[in-house]
Amino acid sequence: MSRHVIHRTLFLIVLAAGMPAVADGLSGATVGASGGDAAAGQACQSDPAQCRAGTKARMEQRCQENPQQCEKLKAKLEEKREACKTDPEKCRAEMQTRIEQRFQKADTDGNGTLSREEAQKGMPMIARRFDQIDANKDGQLSLDEINAAAQQRATQRSNAAPPQ
Repeated sequence: MSRHVIHRTLFLIVLAAGMPAVADGLSGATVGASGGDAAAGQACQSDPAQCRAGTKARMEQRCQENPQQCEKLKAKLEEKREACKTDPEKCRAEMQTRIEQRFQKADTDGNGTLSREEAQKGMPMIARRFDQIDANKDGQLSLDEINAAAQQRATQRSNAAPPQ
């Protein structure tokens, strides 16, 4: 399986899971007002390496505070990674279903798109990159725009990743 597929798959796992689910049980690991902070999203766009380093440092701190929960999370992610290597198509289909479910839940007015407010409340990781994802600049995010952005981001990460 290509690195591109693995990176996109892992990105979609985290996207589908949402930060509250991923951070469940880790001290200090919550999505607060900064989850929808456009400035934070811009900072990560302009310097992704610094953003990743900050995220890694915060996770290491949380793992020091709650090592048992951290080990459970790591084991769960590794188990999912292995399952995705074994059957990537099934994994992609499951992730797409979870993304669609989260999108529908976040779309509180049922119009088939997310406003900035709906994204901030229901999909904070998406809200952080709202302006970059909103391809047609209509102030609404469609599921197609979110999927296209995820694909583009996975491609960029794959191309920027050092060879193994």
